[in-house]
Parts: sequence; structure tokens; C-alpha cells
Amino acid sequence: MRTELVTVPGDPARPNEDFAGVCLPASGQGGCLVVLDGVTPPRGGTGCLHSVPWYTARLGGALTELTVSLPDVPLSGVLARAIARTSRAHGSTCDLSHPRTPQATVVLARWTETAVDYLVLCDSVLLLESPDGAVTAVLDDRLARLPRAALASDTVIDATLRNREGGFFTAAADPAVADRAVTGTTPRASVTALTALTDGAARWTEAFHEGDWTDLHTTVRKNGAQWLVDRVRALEHADRGQPAPLIRGKRHDDATVAFVEL
Repeated sequence: MRTELVTVPGDPARPNEDFAGVCLPASGQGGCLVVLDGVTPPRGGTGCLHSVPWYTARLGGALTELTVSLPDVPLSGVLARAIARTSRAHGSTCDLSHPRTPQATVVLARWTETAVDYLVLCDSVLLLESPDGAVTAVLDDRLARLPRAALASDTVIDATLRNREGGFFTAAADPAVADRAVTGTTPRASVTALTALTDGAARWTEAFHEGDWTDLHTTVRKNGAQWLVDRVRALEHADRGQPAPLIRGKRHDDATVAFVEL
């Protein structure tokens, strides 16, 4: 088994809000992959005493433990329990009903000798490679399907779109959101490798169109995760002066890539 994790902040002067982890139990049987992309809040507060990195570290740690310690619990149930645990950690001091309470996108994968389970919530990406080299992208595309004009204002997103029917969903304070995630199971023999990406790294495909998801996965396998992040940064710098490649004009974003060869 080969694993590789790379995470780079969008701005060296700001904390990285992403989280990535791979857990390989001492038993040697199975493992899990966790990638979170913390949602950067706009000015105006979150109703919380804690930062987004605090939230992603708490949620990511809970997910890493529970995904392997509860092998018979579906990943949606694992996510619900991890959100509930994280909410209890600051519910007495913070307003968890605030629309900008710390939150994150989620990618989870868990493999055993017989199966690979997966979960994706919001706009991070999971890529599954099969033995014949075909790559399947697991996407929660609800955010991408929203009208672009509706995404121009963070106020509109908070008021009418975030964690609401007809909008999109992120892991925040309500465990029920776990039921909104894209989930599935595939035979273990059908998966030879996985790549998980936050949207800051997925820009290689989604914003700059350097290749499709198969090309991206193949590039990570061949050149490494750091190469992909470096290439995204180079494209972002070359794009200066042009319209911002992603919604809300975010020139650079935290970029995380996790690769696991089973």
C-alpha cells in the first residue's frame, strides 16, 4: 500500500482550513481516508468562539477514529456521530444555529478486504480507479448546479442556499446533514487506488481544464500530489489580471490532495 498526503494553504499568512488523514489500523486489515475543506467565513462573525481550523481538526479527528472503530456503521452514520461529537465540544459556548457556524465539506472512504465504502458532501472530490485504469468521479454537484448569479453574494448563500432544500449542504452543527451526502459501496477488488481533493486542488480540472478526472488521477499517480498543487498555483499566478477562475473571485484556496494505492 502507498499513501501520499499534501496540503498547502492558499495564503501563507492564514491558517490552513483543510484537514487530511489516512488511518491504517494495527490489524493490517482495511483503513480509511478523510479529507475536509473548511468553509472560510466572510467578515461579520460566525457566532462561534472557535476558528474553522479548530472545527476541521475536531471533526477530522472524530471521523478518523469512528470510521475505523465502527466498521459496521454506514459512513453517513459515522459522519452524523462525528458532527454530534464536535457540536457537543462547543455547544455550551457558541451559537451553533448561526448560518456561518464553522463548517466543512467532507470526503470519506473506508476499505476492508471485501468492500470500499465512500461518502462525499459538498464540492470536494473522490476519484476511484478500477483495475482496468478507468476512473470514476464521486461528486456532490449541488453547489455547481446553482445559478452562478446566486453565488455572487455570501449573504444570499447564507440566507437561502446553505444547508437548505434547493441549495447545498455542508457538515456544520446538525448531524442530520449526513443523510444528504452522496454515498456508495463498491467491491474491494474493483478499486486499485483513490484520490481525494479539496476544491483548491480540483481547480486543475474544474477551473483550468488541464484534463479530466481520469487525467488528474493519472497525473497524481505518476507525478505526485505536490506536483498537482504546484501546477495549480502556477496556473493561478499566470491567470492574474483575468476573471477569477472560481466563484466569489477567490484567487488562491487551500489545496489538499490525498492519494491511496490499495
